[in-house]
Amino acid sequence: MGVKVSNPYSEEKWEECGIFGVFSKRGEDVAPLLYRALIALQHRGQDAAGFAVYNGKTIESRRGIGLVDEIFKPEDLKLKGTIGVGHTRYPTIGECRICDVQPSVLGDIAVSHNGHVANYNDLKKVFEKKNKYTSSVDSEPMAFALAENKSLEEGVRWIMANFEGSYSDVCIYKGMLGVYRDPHAIRPLVWGENDDFIAFASETVALDINNIPYSGEVKGGELVAIKDGKLDRKQLVPEKPYHCMFEYVYFARPDSVINGKSVYEARSMLGEILAKEAPAKIDVVVPVPDTSRTAASRYAQKLGVPCEEGLIKNRYIGRTFIMPSQSKRVGAVKLKLNPVKELIRGKSVVLVDDSIVRGTTLKEIVALVRSVGAKEVHLRITCPPVKAPCFYGVDMSTYKELVADGKSVDEIRTFLDADSLAYISMDGLRKAIGLPICTACLGGSYHSEYVRKLAENAKGSKRETHGCG
Repeated sequence: MGVKVSNPYSEEKWEECGIFGVFSKRGEDVAPLLYRALIALQHRGQDAAGFAVYNGKTIESRRGIGLVDEIFKPEDLKLKGTIGVGHTRYPTIGECRICDVQPSVLGDIAVSHNGHVANYNDLKKVFEKKNKYTSSVDSEPMAFALAENKSLEEGVRWIMANFEGSYSDVCIYKGMLGVYRDPHAIRPLVWGENDDFIAFASETVALDINNIPYSGEVKGGELVAIKDGKLDRKQLVPEKPYHCMFEYVYFARPDSVINGKSVYEARSMLGEILAKEAPAKIDVVVPVPDTSRTAASRYAQKLGVPCEEGLIKNRYIGRTFIMPSQSKRVGAVKLKLNPVKELIRGKSVVLVDDSIVRGTTLKEIVALVRSVGAKEVHLRITCPPVKAPCFYGVDMSTYKELVADGKSVDEIRTFLDADSLAYISMDGLRKAIGLPICTACLGGSYHSEYVRKLAENAKGSKRETHGCG
């Protein structure tokens, strides 16, 4: 992808894409499985998509700008190849160029990458001495690193020693399928197997759609290589997991299992714990569509009040909803959401949302609910305040854009014009997810000195960062 630029006018949180890799044990063509998997992973990226297959001699790829079902034609699904990797790319405000659509193909190597390489610019200087860059995506230096080493294992060892940030990657490497994950296991990477296929994906929904049972996770610091139907697993670097908490709060589909944890179960627990920590005397609970539904339902259940679909989402706004200018933003929420007046008028309402990053959209949602006659509007958030930029794959690159940076909860409440505002606690978040999680953006520590320096440089400055999925 090109330069990653956060949208200061959008509350959306963009993530670093979806990946899928598959090996056929019986020599079947895998293009149809790649297509179905990318459909299942469409929520992880709506800007572009592509896949590549190995036919025994060469790698062929298909890619395009737009949604999966818009890009690929019936003839693309007839592409011959028994090993394949695929990718969905997340939306950006900047230019989307066809050269930035993954997988990145370099001779007999193809890489699909999910994550964010924080030291991309440093690595570019290393590799551009020998290679000509054709894109600005993180997967291209991954391909260069693999190509310049003597084996897949040597290449991945070099990546794990030199690449800062997060990466869960699948690759075609000289006739085999390779899969590896950064030592902190920040981005998800699951795998499954049946009698016909071995597959790897960002989420289990990509396995489900292909009738491939979930088998477990690729560990942080692990390399998995498949050749001639044999699966070889090597722990190259000790795992020290810091899973992205946003996967459970927001990004992943609720019907997925990642890192061995049901996303639905985690979101239910977020709602239950939030009800214990921050109850409210209200008439109705309304989820802010779509990802807060599960938590809102459990929150309402624990308080003994109804949970109603008081905000209806227009599902046909799509990617065109990103509006970077203030003049276009005004009233944009009404294009995307419409309140059910009968459920809101004259009532004390709790709006349950997954998180607050910039706060601009949520402020308009509160105003929208008030405009149809709500007596009170309270906010309950299933994530603690986001106070710092992310350098591991979430599109939040500056302190300045974060509403919680330097503000108290009451100051944020005043800005949003809510009657009350409460976030889940850090302890509550950890308990709900039940796994070691990355909390760097919540004011926790970054995982390396390099990224800590990036965060220090970002303080008080307006910054654009490279990023890609």
